[in-house]
Amino acid sequence: MHTIDVTEDGYRYYSFDPSSQSQFSEILTLIASNLSEPYSIYVYWYFFHQWPQYCFLISKEGDDKIIGVIITKVELHREVRMRGYIGMLVIDPAYRGKGLAKRLVKMSIRKMIDWGKADEIMLETEVTNTAALHLYELLGFMRTKRMHRYYLNTHDAFRLILPVLETLAVRVAFLPLQSVDAVGVANGVEAIEL
Repeated sequence: MHTIDVTEDGYRYYSFDPSSQSQFSEILTLIASNLSEPYSIYVYWYFFHQWPQYCFLISKEGDDKIIGVIITKVELHREVRMRGYIGMLVIDPAYRGKGLAKRLVKMSIRKMIDWGKADEIMLETEVTNTAALHLYELLGFMRTKRMHRYYLNTHDAFRLILPVLETLAVRVAFLPLQSVDAVGVANGVEAIEL
């Protein structure tokens, strides 16, 4: 399994350890305290057991307390392209405004491309979450759909997609079917500066 562990500007960015119950508990607490959508424990287990290599954490250097998390996955979409998906992103409010979310998202995108051969990245976010929309659009994500009453709190959501490959300008219906093994990274990957 791929892992990362890097320190930058006094913060440690590292991979989730699937065997760590304490990390699991801290992540659940951080997400439950800061996201409007309540998630079942099964949602976490689904991501952590299927794609543990795509869950990344942030702590202050020299401190094990988790102050940020991003939970993502990569899987074949409609038998045509590999789709990365950002399921959850949370930064402790005391550490917001320091660029940590941006670094975490950029790192995750790079790993979904390098390790999972993702040729697009997708996510949903509340239409009222202007900070998240600003961050993702700054990184090149485009709003592709508005989903009415998407969340349990009845708020609408935007679906955002970051196209990675040239073929993303072609409708899925016109692309040939591919197996997971046949999907590769094309020239367009380096066009995104991460």
